[in-house]
Amino acid sequence: MEIRRRTIKSYVLRQGRLTRGQQQALDKLWPVYGIDFEAELLDLDTLFKRTAPIVLEVGFGNGDSLFQQAVSNPNNSYIGIEVHRPGVGHLLHLAGDAGITNLRVINHDAVEVLQLQIPDHSLDCVQLFFPDPWHKKRHHKRRIVKAEFIRLVCQKLKPGGLFHLATDWQDYAEHMLAEMDQAEGFSNIAGKGNYAENTGRPSTKFEHRGQRLGHGVWDLVFRKGSVV
Repeated sequence: MEIRRRTIKSYVLRQGRLTRGQQQALDKLWPVYGIDFEAELLDLDTLFKRTAPIVLEVGFGNGDSLFQQAVSNPNNSYIGIEVHRPGVGHLLHLAGDAGITNLRVINHDAVEVLQLQIPDHSLDCVQLFFPDPWHKKRHHKRRIVKAEFIRLVCQKLKPGGLFHLATDWQDYAEHMLAEMDQAEGFSNIAGKGNYAENTGRPSTKFEHRGQRLGHGVWDLVFRKGSVV
């Protein structure tokens, strides 16, 4: 299967230095939690050795929020995608210390993972929390939330599945809302033109720091199909 190459990435790969603990976690725990990227569809039930709701997070950063979700919701299975190895190592360290079994991690470009590894209509929820806002106008073309990506997410969600987005940049929130409200196949659970409240999303240190500086946070939750 041929990978469809994108000329513009939504991220710049800046590989920070791994701490000793992060490197040890990668060496020891990747065989337990890691999924190598291959151009072949995954059997998600076999991957987790059970049938359970599947939540996939695109760009989990240092993994604190995703880890909290996996611990708090053991009946769900979680897949996290992140290109930056220090964040992957940090999450593996947390997961290994806690001994959780409902988490898997992929260290690769999320669009290629969705295109080539995730079966259609297999996900119960896709999460995209605090993606790079690319706030300079000349960089807006790098923003991940655009029609092509939204269609890909819709293709991978089950009917009734959720797409949950969050950002602390108002301009990007408005962009996300406009793109999602006009996307075919999705309905805004808060009503067209509205942001979601009380979503239950775990907050992060990054988010707390922004709030102390007076930054707002905007959540959007869209359902594949009609809102019940």
